[in-house]
Amino acid sequence: MDLNLLNPEIQSFINDNIDTTITKLALKKNPFPNVEWISILNQIEAKTKAKLKLPNWFATKNIIYPSKISIEQTSSEKTASYKAGIVSGEQLIDLTGGFGIDDYYFAKKIKMVVHCEINPELSDIVKHNFEQLNIKNISCHTGDSLATLAALNTKWDWIYIDPSRRNDSKGKVFMLKDCLPNVPEYLDLFFKYSNAILIKTAPLLDISAGLSELKNVEKIHIVAVDNEVKELLWELNKDFIGKINIKTINILKDREETFEFILDDSSKIPTYGLPRNYLYEPNSSIMKSGGFNEVGIFYNLNKLHKHSHLYTNSTIIPFPGRVFEIENTIPYHKIEMKTHLENSQANISIRNFPDTVESIRKKWKIKDGGNKYCFFTTDENDNKIVLICTKIK
Repeated sequence: MDLNLLNPEIQSFINDNIDTTITKLALKKNPFPNVEWISILNQIEAKTKAKLKLPNWFATKNIIYPSKISIEQTSSEKTASYKAGIVSGEQLIDLTGGFGIDDYYFAKKIKMVVHCEINPELSDIVKHNFEQLNIKNISCHTGDSLATLAALNTKWDWIYIDPSRRNDSKGKVFMLKDCLPNVPEYLDLFFKYSNAILIKTAPLLDISAGLSELKNVEKIHIVAVDNEVKELLWELNKDFIGKINIKTINILKDREETFEFILDDSSKIPTYGLPRNYLYEPNSSIMKSGGFNEVGIFYNLNKLHKHSHLYTNSTIIPFPGRVFEIENTIPYHKIEMKTHLENSQANISIRNFPDTVESIRKKWKIKDGGNKYCFFTTDENDNKIVLICTKIK
């Protein structure tokens, strides 16, 4: 950690160049020869990344940033705040501390938080930043977190883990055993130190794959921000045996969309029906959850087809996703397409349909954009149809 970066003139230069194209800036002469130019450029690039993702860090003076990759991989403040709502108690240890965003929010709920980080430089940066943020109840430990866990020899209210994929696992199916730490291998050890474990994984992890490697999973949180799934949170309880609760949440600018259901409830059978007045498209967190039957039943909607995951009814209701008014339903036939959509402009989505968006646009000369939304899908009778809609929500 280069404390020379905190020079007021350098900090002013960094702030003045937020959002500046780094490749252009890199061609210029370093105005501060006592500090490596690449280090200053990294601060500009990383702080620019933090502007929307980490507003508290961005607004705080004398924050030092790690590489922009670390900023890209860290939790956002929105998702970290959500995680803090899960935990409670007196003591939490984070075995994979990273840039410390999650711990900052855990510390608002937990009396004492331990941040473990194997990278000494990153650990020093995090400690420095917590001082700037005036956080008093987080202690930073450098080194192997398993050794720290054993050395502290404490019964924790929570253990938090955000395992990272090993470099040699690229291209493979994403499994927890391919990550560091290897959570499935050490799970019994972790349960010796805490009855409650919270694991964060990337949305790339398949839920069934995660369940095949873990045990005592009580709840899975699927967290999206602005309809993009950002992370899966696995809540483990040492004594839990029973059906798993799935909670989906989509954090929007002005509200949160939530939907919960019990996993593997085979009694949930949806009703199917042809398109009516309105079309309902679940948000991305529900789509990731696989709760396609449950969402239709809960909101009393008809499903268009077993594999389409689109829903319909005759009235508008509050719904965790997008809602459209169906202006027209046409069969996917040449004459109908020429009459209604050829040489037009529309936003195109496909659900359970054999063609790609690109091939549909090319074949029928449909430009992207506008106020028209077209869903190419399959109905309950296995007919290929097009729903021509306007967006309500």
